Amino acid sequence: MVVKVIELVGNSHHNWTDAVDNAVSEASKTIDNILGIEVTNFTANVNDGHIVEYRADVKLAFKVKN
Repeated sequence: MVVKVIELVGNSHHNWTDAVDNAVSEASKTIDNILGIEVTNFTANVNDGHIVEYRADVKLAFKVKN
């Protein structure tokens, strides 16, 4: 089996969990055979003392078809 890993950035206005889920959800629209993910970093944009956008850096692994 051959596995390819790509890096994505997911975002959300609600929380980091949604940011990760959004990255996986969008990737699954065009990538088959997703095996797993690794979240490598969490960041956020702040405005007037409040978080306005959550971001998650995600490494996504999927099986390459033979």
